Amino acid sequence: MFIFPIFLLILFILLILLIVCNICIVPQANAWIVERLGKYQGTWEAGLHVKVPFIDRVVKKVSLKEQVADFEPQPVITKDNVTMMVDSVVFFSIFDPKCFAYGVERPVAAIENLSATTLRNIVGSMTLDETLTGRDQINGQITSILDEATDKYGIKVSRVEVKNIDPPRSIKEAMEKQMKAEREKREAILTAEGKKQSAITLAEGEKEAAILRADAVKEQRIREAQGEAEALLAVQRAKAEGIRLINEADPSSKYLAIRSYEAAERMADGQATKLVVPSDIANLSATLKAIKETVE
Repeated sequence: MFIFPIFLLILFILLILLIVCNICIVPQANAWIVERLGKYQGTWEAGLHVKVPFIDRVVKKVSLKEQVADFEPQPVITKDNVTMMVDSVVFFSIFDPKCFAYGVERPVAAIENLSATTLRNIVGSMTLDETLTGRDQINGQITSILDEATDKYGIKVSRVEVKNIDPPRSIKEAMEKQMKAEREKREAILTAEGKKQSAITLAEGEKEAAILRADAVKEQRIREAQGEAEALLAVQRAKAEGIRLINEADPSSKYLAIRSYEAAERMADGQATKLVVPSDIANLSATLKAIKETVE
C-alpha cells in the first residue's frame, strides 16, 4: 500500500532531475552544434535551450571570438635559392559553426598547413631583398589566399602577420656589413655636404665683408673729398669776402703801401732761392718812398 506512493515520488524526482540535466545555457559569443539521433539538428546560439533526453546530443561547442594561431617557423626558399626560417601568426574567427564542425576534421591544423604552403609559394617567387622589404605584401597575399580557401570551413581569416624572417648566418653577416657600409657612406656624404655648405657660407660671408669694407672705404673717400672741397670752397669764399670788404672799404694809398711792404718782407724771409722783381722799377721806388714816409 505504501510502495506505490514511494515509487511515484522516486519517479517524479528522477523526472525532475532528467529535465534539469537537459537544460542547457549557451554562453555569449558561443554556438553549440546539436545532433538528433546522429543527424544534424540545429545550432544553438547564446541563451537557454532544452534538449530531448536520450535523443539530442551536443556534439561540438564553438567559440565565435577571434582566435590566434601561432605557427612554428617554416623553412622557405627564395627565388635566388636562399633558405630562411619564417614564422607567422593567423587571426581568424568562425562565422558558420555548422561548416566549422562538419567541413574539416582539424580546422587549425588545416589552416597551419595551408598557411605554410602559401608562404612557400609566395616567398619562392621573391628574391631575398624583396622578401625582407616586402613583408606587408606577403601578409596581404597570404591573408587573401587563406580567407578564400577557408570559407568552406566556416572560417574568416582577418589577417596574417609574418613575425620573423631569419636568413642564414652568413647572409645576416653580409647584410650587416652592407648596412654598416651604407651607414658609413651616408655619414661621409653628410659630412661632405656639411663641409661644402660651411665653405659656401664662409665664402659668402667673406664676400659680403669685402663688399662692406669697399663700401666703407668708398664712403670715407667721398666724405673726405666732400670735406676738402667744402674747406677749399670756404677758403675761397673767405678770400673773396676779404677782397670784397677791402674793395668796399676803398683803402688808401698808405694802407696799400703797408700791405706791399708786408708782402715784400714775407718774400724776403721765405725759403725761395729766386726773387721776382717787378719790371716797373720806378713804381717800386715810389712804393718804397711811400712806405718810408709813412713810417716817418
